[in-house]
Amino acid sequence: MRLSTVIGGIAAAGMTTLVAGPALAQQALEIIGQPVPGGIDFQPSATELKHDIVWLDTMINYIIGAIVIFVTALLIYTIVRFNRRANPTPARFTHNSPLEVAWTIIPIVILVFIGAFSLPILFKQQEIPVGEVTIKATGNQWYWAYEYVDEGIAFDSYMIGSPATGGSNMLTPEVEAQLKAAGYGKEQFLLATDTAVVVPVGKVVVVQVTASDVIHSWKIPAFGVMQDAVPGRTAALWFKADQEGIFFGQCSEICGQMHAYMPITVKVVSEAAYAQWLEKAKAGDVQLSSVEVPAAVEVASND
Repeated sequence: MRLSTVIGGIAAAGMTTLVAGPALAQQALEIIGQPVPGGIDFQPSATELKHDIVWLDTMINYIIGAIVIFVTALLIYTIVRFNRRANPTPARFTHNSPLEVAWTIIPIVILVFIGAFSLPILFKQQEIPVGEVTIKATGNQWYWAYEYVDEGIAFDSYMIGSPATGGSNMLTPEVEAQLKAAGYGKEQFLLATDTAVVVPVGKVVVVQVTASDVIHSWKIPAFGVMQDAVPGRTAALWFKADQEGIFFGQCSEICGQMHAYMPITVKVVSEAAYAQWLEKAKAGDVQLSSVEVPAAVEVASND
């Protein structure tokens, strides 16, 4: 059962009344983790896990680059040195034992070196610590349902303008008005949800992931986390955000007709703002915009 009204399914005028004054609280949080047009790099890292992933990716790319340069140089040398004009009488040997040993051992050493760094990073992701905040995320066609296990809070989260709530997959004036009333711009269409996962900065958050119908996947690129949600099974992921802000993710497992319309919104706030949100949410109001965010977290705007 939802604790809040689905923003995507109500008229813009009614919604303005429902979320009156969200701009002040929303502007206190900078939108950090979102895709950008033409982007080819990672989203900004907001957790230790993501910093590790970016470091590992960079290190492996250096190794790959060195191998590509070496092989390319070797090919060029071979073409120039051993073409028919430069070497009219080719050698007749059939093998070179030292060379064969070298090209067997060197790749093994490279793979062991990569594994020595990649396996600890993988284990860190998979070894779930004790959570200071525990959230159960259940994938549904086509929205996410959340339950704060230790707080007795539960709500559903739909994309603003989602077809599942009677909206459209087009950025209509009505949907744009709904985004604006919720404190977002049209750039956040297909990303922003009517309710968001709210977590405190610097705290270990454990997300228990499951599904009610088909396989979904809970993914936040800026956190470096992704976990498939399988019906009848509960898996887990964890993260500890190191900066406040708004981060977007998506269901990353094709789950049906409206798979593209079940995004994820996570708002990382100060401990004081999180405590205020908990108090409001326990009373049935899960909108962060209804929380008076302390001035200390007013770090940026959505403009």
